[in-house]
Amino acid sequence: MSVPGMPLRILISGQHGQVSQALQQSLNGMGELVVLGRDRFDLSQPQSLRTQVRDIKPDLIINAAAHTAVDQAQSEPELALTINGVSPGVLAQEAEKLGIPLIHYSTDYVFDGSKETPWNESDIPNPLGVYGSSKLAGEQAIAAVGGQHLILRTSWVYSLVGHNFLLTMQRLLQEREKLTIVADQIGAPTWAGTIARSTRQLIERWQRGEQGAWGVYHLTASGETSWFGFAQAIGWQLIKQGKRCATLEPIPSSAYPTPATRPLNSRLDCSLLQREWGVSQPHWHDALLECLAQQR
Repeated sequence: MSVPGMPLRILISGQHGQVSQALQQSLNGMGELVVLGRDRFDLSQPQSLRTQVRDIKPDLIINAAAHTAVDQAQSEPELALTINGVSPGVLAQEAEKLGIPLIHYSTDYVFDGSKETPWNESDIPNPLGVYGSSKLAGEQAIAAVGGQHLILRTSWVYSLVGHNFLLTMQRLLQEREKLTIVADQIGAPTWAGTIARSTRQLIERWQRGEQGAWGVYHLTASGETSWFGFAQAIGWQLIKQGKRCATLEPIPSSAYPTPATRPLNSRLDCSLLQREWGVSQPHWHDALLECLAQQR
């Protein structure tokens, strides 16, 4: 059990992912970070996780690992469900036995994108594909256990590591003369650094006994744009640096078919997190500039 002011032993599942790496930076100084990658903490083998958690005896578990290949999940549903759906439930069970919180990240893909306004936590999920379904199963498995948990739904995550839209665009915009980008999917690009910083604030409030209710919350950058608008913002920064930049052309989702259907409206209303926990996020464009400032 956490004691205010005392260092924490924090178990982080996932080692090389965008959110995990951001957490390792943001949570530095909070105590002992036990960061376990797939070689030691394999979410495709749910029952093997129990022994690790019991041996480590953490004060807090953060599940930053997931099957995030949205299109690939369509062809390997059992694996996606095991990693994203079954293992989070196992972690919740072990956290409950230890009497400690679990922080778990979920996604805008639990919604079908049909709503005209931003989604809030009380809206009924209706995922369009395997990835969203598997992430929803993870949410439900954690909720079924109960206990102290935060399920943080985010969207359009990017950073300066791994495979993501920012790094792909930076490369393609400099390699090609013209790029066509989907313009009818709307959401909030969210920097992994923003997620990690907000996670630290949530942990600090819990340590001080100032936490809000446990449960599901939305955590994305504020503001909204399309993938086309996000690409434009990335391109403008390349131009400001004197680098070459392809011409961008907006297209509808129908012109860029993918194995998994994406929600057209991925906007998440994050006001509940602000009200309950006092944690708010920066505008997506400001966060992008902060992210890019670390690249130079």
